[in-house]
Amino acid sequence: MLARCLFLSILSIVFAAAPSHAQEGTYTDPNKTDVDFAYQGEYAGSIGDIKMGIQVIALGDGKFDAVSYVGGLPGDGWSAGKRGKSTGELQDGSVKFDKTEIRDGVWKVSQDVSLKKVHRESLTLGQKPPIGAIVLFEGSDAKNFENGKMTDDGLLQQGCTSKQKFGSHQLHLEFRLPYSPQARGQSRGNSGLYLQGRYEVQILDSFGLEGKENECGGIYSVGPPKVNMCFPPLSWQTYDVAYTAAKYEGGKLVKNPRVTVRHNGVVIHDDLELPGERNTTAAPNGAGPEPGPVYLQDHGNPVRYRNIWVVEKD
Repeated sequence: MLARCLFLSILSIVFAAAPSHAQEGTYTDPNKTDVDFAYQGEYAGSIGDIKMGIQVIALGDGKFDAVSYVGGLPGDGWSAGKRGKSTGELQDGSVKFDKTEIRDGVWKVSQDVSLKKVHRESLTLGQKPPIGAIVLFEGSDAKNFENGKMTDDGLLQQGCTSKQKFGSHQLHLEFRLPYSPQARGQSRGNSGLYLQGRYEVQILDSFGLEGKENECGGIYSVGPPKVNMCFPPLSWQTYDVAYTAAKYEGGKLVKNPRVTVRHNGVVIHDDLELPGERNTTAAPNGAGPEPGPVYLQDHGNPVRYRNIWVVEKD
């Protein structure tokens, strides 16, 4: 009971105000960021027998949001229960709370209780294409994409469309969101993975947010993810998608397309039926029986991609 009361009190913490130290800008290299970046991220531990997770979000100018989860982090214990929220700022090399602080990668709750910063990775990160897979991008060139452009360090930039088109298929894709602490909402690391150029799996810096249909993992204009599995910006993340194309007979739609999506190894859409008579908002291709490409939307934000491959299905 004492541990639970202590945990619930942490959920209502309001951080103390402090001077600004952060720099403005958008960052694509985790080794070249602002001072706030070191504090942003995920913290995990236990208070008594209660597992706890906290996501700390940098908002620029030394300001932070913190979201607390009873049971552990999303995808690692949290069961979509209550989320606690608090705000705070940076002061003298640590994030000061009313009664606690973050310093040197540790969230100090009390003299005897602390949560450590963790760096999670998807179980499918770096997954190699199986025999027979069609490799769209592996870091040497962008020749398999229309408008394909690479960065100097061998990553694929947003705003390109695969030359090859697909019907039913499985797709593996790895992406990295920029760190844009000053940005908000749809301006924060926005791109999108369009299946057949028709249905958008949203790509966005939604770290610590609720998990809506227009946030990371959502099927845009169709439905939200079961859980928001977005990692902090500048972390490599994965989408593993099983897409079943719509079925037509005599030019008539007889079965809608369906999709299963795993975000960072966790199922966020399970055999979800998609609207076969229409595509999703802003999709370049209309609904129809024809195969379609993998399209990576350019929304003006420097989202990076790597290790993209497809396995066609009957």
